Amino acid sequence: MTDLERWRLILGEPASRCTGGLQGEAARRDTALEWLYGRDPELAERGVRRSGGNEDSVLQTVDWLDEVHQLFPRETIERLERDAVERYEITDVVTDPEVLQRIEPNPALLRAVLRTKHLMNPAVLALARKIVEAVVKQLMEKLKTEVRTAFSGTKSRRPSIHKNSRNFDFRSTIKANLQRYQPEERKLAIEHPKFVSRTKRHLEQWQVILLVDQSGSMTSSVIHSAVTAACLWGLPGLRTHLVAFDTNVVDLTSDVTDPVELLMKVQLGGGTDIAKAVAYGANLVDSPRRSIVVLISDFYEGGSEANLVRTVKNLCEQGTHVLCLAALDDEANPDYDRALGQRLANVGAHVGAMTPGQLAEFVAEKLR
Repeated sequence: MTDLERWRLILGEPASRCTGGLQGEAARRDTALEWLYGRDPELAERGVRRSGGNEDSVLQTVDWLDEVHQLFPRETIERLERDAVERYEITDVVTDPEVLQRIEPNPALLRAVLRTKHLMNPAVLALARKIVEAVVKQLMEKLKTEVRTAFSGTKSRRPSIHKNSRNFDFRSTIKANLQRYQPEERKLAIEHPKFVSRTKRHLEQWQVILLVDQSGSMTSSVIHSAVTAACLWGLPGLRTHLVAFDTNVVDLTSDVTDPVELLMKVQLGGGTDIAKAVAYGANLVDSPRRSIVVLISDFYEGGSEANLVRTVKNLCEQGTHVLCLAALDDEANPDYDRALGQRLANVGAHVGAMTPGQLAEFVAEKLR
């Protein structure tokens, strides 16, 4: 493909007078892009029109998927599919059995399945479940490794040959490389980084109570929380609870060992009553000083902020570790009500954002 053809695909039909027209495969690519991005309302507002050609028939979703899988590299396909289900809400991507049989399982598709499963008939739901199973399996394999590493033992001062960032020994590294300090550049050249090993020790029984906001904007957090709970389940010295909430509170602990079944039961959407969920979690605490309550939400409270702050304060004062974690998107960007987050921090909660792997590491450190 020439540079002019690439610019024509990026800029659309208005650029044709400068770049020339498209033929063959490039024209097919333009048609596929127009099918998706031509529906963007911002184009009409700006008076921009992208034209994908003068084809006799309009592409159906299943035909469009066949085209993009033939015409674009894998990374582009994943972006196009994600935009179709999340940006333009093309629901037949996840409700048409022909489409579901062709599409590649990925996290964006899983989120779309969870949002639209109430629209599916039993046959389509069975196909959708296979997508849930495939993506959950991918996430489980990744997170299990992170959890296994986090729970592998406490740090010791013995040197280690395992060069892991978690085991990096800052002090020993500085000491071993001081002779390579460059004063004119104020930099230390590190030739021999040092790492520490880990030793295992007996773990006391702890509780981890995950309270997960299941409102519509929290889909990714619900998925990661379900997988995280499954990975933590059964670890020595740890008892895990998983509670989902909107304006109601649902204890899903009995389904933690089967995250696929758990996710198929989750009902996304509705309002948010965080205070009610935290009060429920507080009642689950058996031993306050060996308990971690993890609230995963965007903190846009639909219930009583005063009750929420009061309950969190009581938990902290009795010695319970309270983590208030902001929702993370797939690029790990947090989005939450910072004013309420600050109020919770003021009464003793840890407020911030963690990936599932970082949460496992925090829990592991507390158990030690």
